[in-house]
Amino acid sequence: MAGTVEGLMYASKMGLDLHKTIDTIALGAASSTALVNLGRRMVDGNFDPGFYVEHYIKDLTIAVEECDRMGLALPCLALMRQLYIGLQAQGGGRLGTQALIKVLENLNNHKISK
Repeated sequence: MAGTVEGLMYASKMGLDLHKTIDTIALGAASSTALVNLGRRMVDGNFDPGFYVEHYIKDLTIAVEECDRMGLALPCLALMRQLYIGLQAQGGGRLGTQALIKVLENLNNHKISK
C-alpha cells in the first residue's frame, strides 16, 4: 500500500494521467492488487471499505507487538501503523485501507483523489 500511495503521489506531481499510469504499471512486474484495484479507487476518491482502517490498525498492532516480543525490528511495519493511526485520528477509521492516500495528500498539500 505504501508503494502504491507514494507512486501515485509521484505520478500526480509529475502531471501524469493516473489511470494510464496504473494501466502501464499493471502490465509489468511491479503490478499488484493494491495498485490495480485500490489505486484506481484512490484516484477516483472511492474510500469505501473492503477492509476498515480501524481493523487494519488492530492487525498491524498485533504484528508490531509480536515483532517486539521476538526482538525483530521491522521499521516499515511500524511506520505504516503510525500512518494509519494518523488517518484514524483524521476521522478515517471506518474508511477502506486505500484512504491512506489522504495522509500523504495532507502531508504534501497535494490532492490526487476526486
